[in-house]
Amino acid sequence: MNIERQYPEFKPNFFFRNKHFNTLYRYLFYKKHLPFQRIRISTPDADFIDLDVSVSNARSVLIAIHGLEGSSASAYIRSLGIYAWQKAYDFVAVNLRGCSGENNKKIYSYHSGKTEDIVTVLEYLQATYSYEHSFLTGYSLGANLVLKFMGEFADSHAQKIQAAVGVSVPCDLKATALVLDAPGNRLYKKGFLMSLKRKALQKVKSFPQSGITPKQIRRIRSLVAYDEFFTAPLNGFESAFDYYEKSSCKPYLLKIRRPVLLITALDDPFFDANCYPFEEASQNVHISLLFPEKGGHV
Repeated sequence: MNIERQYPEFKPNFFFRNKHFNTLYRYLFYKKHLPFQRIRISTPDADFIDLDVSVSNARSVLIAIHGLEGSSASAYIRSLGIYAWQKAYDFVAVNLRGCSGENNKKIYSYHSGKTEDIVTVLEYLQATYSYEHSFLTGYSLGANLVLKFMGEFADSHAQKIQAAVGVSVPCDLKATALVLDAPGNRLYKKGFLMSLKRKALQKVKSFPQSGITPKQIRRIRSLVAYDEFFTAPLNGFESAFDYYEKSSCKPYLLKIRRPVLLITALDDPFFDANCYPFEEASQNVHISLLFPEKGGHV
């Protein structure tokens, strides 16, 4: 573990010392855009994933995965894409299933541990382009996906990734869900639930055979309840906590064999101490940590 980078000197101005201001600032005020070309790829289960790409036959590609209810339109994805373009990298923004502005074909969509979709994206890129170097970045839920993928497929697909970065990584999904459901995060919880429930209502309308009713969806009042009632059963998990346990990246960190960097602020309002993997990182030389005192979420 690169312990020198755990606590870098970072002295934000007065406004950016507040974790909530940091979390919301870019979401509210970032206006720059990067022109994308949309590419739709098929998945092995007869569904699709939409990629938004900015390519110019570069030698290297940066692949980015958004967080919960984000997309290629998220401010952090757009800003990273502009940075990649300035550095002469091709850029691929992955829209997880159901997040590109169009519902996917299945009643289930994406979730925090669905790493097989990263495999599908990488196989498409490797078959279509001739990149010498491929890099992978994920934010929040996407960061958990990236880190789980790097450990889960350490001896296969992850070998083709030169390095990966996870930003605001919810290494312990159960802890993150419980923190988000706490009273102090009601604003974030409300925003996520509004978006998730809106999509769920569309799904049950398209799949009446599921037996799930709109009334049941509208009754959901917490993220854990949403995962218990909707995410877990539709994706083959026994419960929300079974989903969290099997999808969290923390157990996979020791298996990582390529360089990865975790960037997470110590004041992240979505996390508690369980989401800072000091012990796991201390046992794996491939993991570096960049944990500034301030920064909020993403």
